[in-house]
Amino acid sequence: MDEPKDAKRKPARRGFAAMDPERRREIARRGGASVPGEKRSFAQNRDLAANAGRKGGAASRGGGRRPTPN
Repeated sequence: MDEPKDAKRKPARRGFAAMDPERRREIARRGGASVPGEKRSFAQNRDLAANAGRKGGAASRGGGRRPTPN
């Protein structure tokens, strides 16, 4: 029995996948350039970034170090 023609069809390329590779590189090159330096608080304050990472890690309840029970 033959498969329907649609069974082997690839999904339509959309978004970045459909863009010209040069256009994708251009967008990637910009990175966070649209954000002014004064708004990049983590780049300015290393302790702020460390505390935010610690807070996010604790909230995620993910793996990693656990406090030892007393």
